[in-house]
Amino acid sequence: MFTKIKKRYIVPIILSGFLFVGMSFSKDFFEIAKQIEIFTNLYKTVNMNYVDETNPGELMDKAIKSMLADLDPYTNYFNEADVVKFKINNTGEYTGIGAMITRKEGKIIIKEPYKGYPADKAGLKAGDEIIQIGDVNLADFKEDASQLLKGAKNAKVALKFIRQGKTLTADLVLDEVDVKAVPFYGKTNDNTGYIVLSQFNRKASQETQAALMDLKNQGVDRIILDLRGNPGGLLGEAVNICNLFVPKGEVIVTTKSKIDKHNVTYKTTRNPIDTEIPLVVLVDGKSASASEIVSGALQDLDRAVVVGSRSFGKGLVQRPMDLTYGTQVKVTISRYYTPTGRCIQALDYSKKDANGKAIKNEEKNFTAFKTRGGRTVYDGGGILPDVVLVETQLSAIAEALQKNDAVFDFATIYYYKNPSLGAKVPQLTDADFSEFKIFLKKKNFSFDTETEKALKKTLEAAQKEKIDENIKTEYQNLLAALQKSEELQLNKNKAEIMQLLTDELIKRYQYKEGLYAYYILNNSEVKKATTLLNNPTEYNKILK
Repeated sequence: MFTKIKKRYIVPIILSGFLFVGMSFSKDFFEIAKQIEIFTNLYKTVNMNYVDETNPGELMDKAIKSMLADLDPYTNYFNEADVVKFKINNTGEYTGIGAMITRKEGKIIIKEPYKGYPADKAGLKAGDEIIQIGDVNLADFKEDASQLLKGAKNAKVALKFIRQGKTLTADLVLDEVDVKAVPFYGKTNDNTGYIVLSQFNRKASQETQAALMDLKNQGVDRIILDLRGNPGGLLGEAVNICNLFVPKGEVIVTTKSKIDKHNVTYKTTRNPIDTEIPLVVLVDGKSASASEIVSGALQDLDRAVVVGSRSFGKGLVQRPMDLTYGTQVKVTISRYYTPTGRCIQALDYSKKDANGKAIKNEEKNFTAFKTRGGRTVYDGGGILPDVVLVETQLSAIAEALQKNDAVFDFATIYYYKNPSLGAKVPQLTDADFSEFKIFLKKKNFSFDTETEKALKKTLEAAQKEKIDENIKTEYQNLLAALQKSEELQLNKNKAEIMQLLTDELIKRYQYKEGLYAYYILNNSEVKKATTLLNNPTEYNKILK
């Protein structure tokens, strides 16, 4: 009965929603109305006549998401469940188990338990594979199982999980989880402060200010702001964080759209904390969006030296808009521009290559701009640091090892072989690196390099055309040569890979807080930033 009711009413509701959108684009109204009519008839006809029972909500969900995927990766439709997750990401608060989890090959894996939260208290560790939540066997559960790990505060959840081949159980008590925007801050030496800003939620500027004030009270007179790996978040918080270091009334970012009301200039509105304190901002290829607004604005205003590697290059602004029945659409409404007028968007989603991927802006087409002090900066490809450090750029082989969880999985094995390290930093040896390479071969890890992908596609095409037997020898020779090349790449990038393994292992023994404490004394980028700040002549030379 419920399905029939949905069939009868869902189309008029969606139609009215589309018509509302259509009215704001009057010049295209006829074409929009025509396409809505075609879609409505198709949707109704399929749901009423398809041989098996359909799920109208699921069909519509997929249709909308597929349509939006052709625009850019940031324009997204959120059903009711998605909206809850989206709000968590923006506020930094939710009730749950307090752990980063991932879904891999239909399994739920604990990636990182947060110190002192329910998962940690119950003894769950990184690498644990959850196979049952309450009475729900996840092997038979096709929906988003992570929702089963959320609920009312103090609710009890029974888990069954696999650890190192053994099936274990745990009882968790759900609690409020406060995801910190600033998970760590400290001092790299007596007068240099270090602040890690990991996301731009509603508490980002508040927590950054609190860290800055505390460090100043401890005698700090120079600051490192670490935005590496920060994917962004709320634009307003980016402006507020810049406001800690620049005067009231400064233009930080401007958004430009085809709709006038989305054309906005964002200025600092508060009295700053410190406009003179020397400042280094660390960025890398995973620093995006709001991270690029902060680093780009402070660079344009000659207020900070940016150190690291070129940032991601996301110069698009999204806004969530409420739809009916608790759903939302997050729409790319404008592009943002730094104070000099730069748009640092790296990919042009209006132009696609033969594989349907957006085309990257070429460096030869970048436009030059001048900072307030006359330094030359460029648009079109993220924020290029004032001091470029090669070590912040992951090699292709290292990136593949992280992407396919080879580093993560090996760290899990190492942790259980060496359970008593505690607060000690793991000292990996050549023997450990050899073990890692043996582990990769045993697990048959795929590096998924472009060459490897192309080779696999060639074999698939040959199998379809039934000529794979004719090229079998050549294929095996090429594969062997490729594997030999990958072995050489592993050896060539040994130091980088060993550092990735060390970082992952420190989190296993000392949580993320321990990793940041390690960074203060050992991370090469942090050490170079500290050295730069302790050399005023060099620092001022870069800015002036």
